[in-house]
Amino acid sequence: MTRPKLPPWIRVRIKTAGDSEKVRQILGAHDLNTVCQSAKCPNLAECWHKQTATFMILGSRCTRNCRFCAVEHNRQPSPPSPSEAGNLAKAVLEMNLAYVVITSVTRDDLSDGGASCFVAAIREIRKLRPATQIEVLTPDFKGDRETLKKIIDAAPTVFNHNLETVERLTSLIRSGAEYRRSLFVLKTAFELSSGKIPVKSGIMVGLGETDREIENSIADIRESGTEILTIGQYLPPTEDSWELDRYVHPDQFDAFRDFALGIGFKSVASGPLVRSSYHAEQSFKKITQSHPTR
Repeated sequence: MTRPKLPPWIRVRIKTAGDSEKVRQILGAHDLNTVCQSAKCPNLAECWHKQTATFMILGSRCTRNCRFCAVEHNRQPSPPSPSEAGNLAKAVLEMNLAYVVITSVTRDDLSDGGASCFVAAIREIRKLRPATQIEVLTPDFKGDRETLKKIIDAAPTVFNHNLETVERLTSLIRSGAEYRRSLFVLKTAFELSSGKIPVKSGIMVGLGETDREIENSIADIRESGTEILTIGQYLPPTEDSWELDRYVHPDQFDAFRDFALGIGFKSVASGPLVRSSYHAEQSFKKITQSHPTR
């Protein structure tokens, strides 16, 4: 299938100023991975120019092999680095980050899926820079409640887990994942924190779903207690990735946003170049405006 021609509304601004190079140097000095690089994010240049990055812990190789993702796959990746959490905290300090997003590859080979490494990263950052707000974007941990409790007990600022796509396409696109399991993860995070930690999720469009299916998924996410939502255009990162079905028009992204806000979401970022951690701090601020006590 030939990929549809790139529409005029998808344009990535390229930044080449020194701030981007500074981020690259800091990441290299501390031997850190970012999802910006590994997943070939179209917003890398803009975010790095602003000295922001989404750190990816637990190495750069994933035990799953999702068809929309460019992250390298390996069923037996290397053990987590014992210095990773400390190095990440040092990078956050050097970059003077007020808000940081921590995600990871999926590590089904580890007994707790790597949850203890998320906890270590949160603790180390708070030792060096207590004021930094920390969003975690986690795998599903096979839906294990006790593992999720480890993350929630570490009190991240925001808990994020992506649904990614509609129920019909999940088994075809998301390796080892289950639609209902991801909804369970979101609901469990909300319940474990008694609603005190904002829960966030994201979906992609253009994978072969219908607009009605997207609305159904948005409603399913909201029913879990999730308050923050991101909706972005799927862009195949490689020639071997899942085929692009369509480019969704900006007007339809606006319609998805309005639908989501109408059923109770407090913050919705919906647009062609929106990604799960893109402008994450702004999304969180919208929540705090709605809930001043948070």
